Amino acid sequence: MEQLSVQKRIFIAVLLTFAFFIAYDYFYLSKFQVPENNATGALIDKQSRNTEALVNEAPNAKNDKVAPAKAVNKRNVITQIKGKIANFSIDDLGRINSYVLNESKYKNDDKMQIDLVDLSKSPLPLEMRFSDPDLNELAFKTPYVASASNLDITKNEQNLVLTQNLGDVLVTKNITFYPNGSYKISVQLNKNAEFFIAPGSRPNIVVDGYTVHGVLIRKDDESLKMFEDGDVDSNENIQNANIAAVSDRYYTTFFYDFTNKLNLVISSDSDKVSQIFAKADKTFEAGGFIGPKHYDLLTGIDKRLSDVIEYGWFTFISKPMFGFLKWLHNYTGNWGWAIVIMTLIVRAILYPLSYKGMLSMNKMKDLAPKMKELQARYKGDPKKLQTSMMELYKKNNVNPMGGCLPILLQVPIFFAIYRVLLNAIELKGAEWAFWIHDLSVKDPYFILPITMGILMFLQQKITPTNFTDPMQEKIMKFLPLIFTFFFMAFPAGLTLYWTVNNLASIIQQYTINKMFAKHKAAIKEEKK
Repeated sequence: MEQLSVQKRIFIAVLLTFAFFIAYDYFYLSKFQVPENNATGALIDKQSRNTEALVNEAPNAKNDKVAPAKAVNKRNVITQIKGKIANFSIDDLGRINSYVLNESKYKNDDKMQIDLVDLSKSPLPLEMRFSDPDLNELAFKTPYVASASNLDITKNEQNLVLTQNLGDVLVTKNITFYPNGSYKISVQLNKNAEFFIAPGSRPNIVVDGYTVHGVLIRKDDESLKMFEDGDVDSNENIQNANIAAVSDRYYTTFFYDFTNKLNLVISSDSDKVSQIFAKADKTFEAGGFIGPKHYDLLTGIDKRLSDVIEYGWFTFISKPMFGFLKWLHNYTGNWGWAIVIMTLIVRAILYPLSYKGMLSMNKMKDLAPKMKELQARYKGDPKKLQTSMMELYKKNNVNPMGGCLPILLQVPIFFAIYRVLLNAIELKGAEWAFWIHDLSVKDPYFILPITMGILMFLQQKITPTNFTDPMQEKIMKFLPLIFTFFFMAFPAGLTLYWTVNNLASIIQQYTINKMFAKHKAAIKEEKK
């Protein structure tokens, strides 16, 4: 194996550990960002065009075409509901047209309480559409009648009945709202008429480049599938689903039914934003939720709803990692210190891998002069160079990939932690110490990212390297500066993790360097 090849592999491993997932999230996922202002009319027109080309993939399905909305989203309010989680309202088309979270930490950039319903988006939560175009047009012209104008669900659930008279068709929505933000909805028609009902459009609060956006489906076999924004060209029909959710980074709205299952139609609007409708004929029943993706809140409704909190590729690691972080928080009472302790414990568990990698890099550094000699001697004979290099590694008991593989094996764990700290709404408004008053937003004074960059630089200084490619060496020297720049915009909780992780790495590297130097000195003494 050529020396350059070995160095390239080690170099790639280092970059994969750090730059890969950060740069990937920062640049690639940003294509899923949604413009803040969308005209309702454009949404409706595009949706109408999409549904005309609908493909039926389900057996025994009559019609999967979702009719367009026939009215603007600003309508008269007929019911006001005061809740523990949020205060919200129902408009005269039987839809939730406002959902304002109550906790003080849920504020937008203007310091106003967050409203999870965006009236510029369509459909609104609980919006119904009919396959029959004439019936659909009539439905968007005919107001509902509510059984109550005001409800208080702060302590107990309350029931609301909404009725709509469409001539031959009578629509009855029977909704029970619960203090935890969930609801149960039953739709009854007096005669057969195919309709579609939506849990709503994706909350438009934290639409960023760090989160993959789309429709999340949980099937009856517990598998999860994401229909990402931009990937739904023609409408799709999904049967036997038990969760159908649309979410941004922190907030979600969804239907769920673990008994009878959901028959779903997925479409997209003019901006390629994925949308979801449940399809039914005459009757429909399901549970629903609008609110933050708070683990305790969701699992308090049903443990299976934690699947709405989706972490990407390494969800299978991220979920238990968040559980561990949450367990630490229960003892410390502080999410910041929980992050610090978790980081140190993970570093301790991974120490054997880190030790092997660091030790291998020390050995490779010692062999660097001999490797350069071989490169010069067999410059025109790559095959002979490779053979000689392998003999050198074998003679000195060195694995050329020994510094690379341990790092690669740690990538899934570090990536999983990275996703946990990015997605955890529990960190919103959570203080750590000193100047950090919210772990979900960037460090206001950039102290943590600068400290992280300095520690990363110090780690590089004490880490053995033997680069033969000057370009690789230059890039490595600039990594601390690049990462400092990236992390200036990242949540403080994530930056805290990387800062503590770098500090632990320095301590481990220093210790191993001392051990290796002592070992070399002992060997020299034996040879005397």
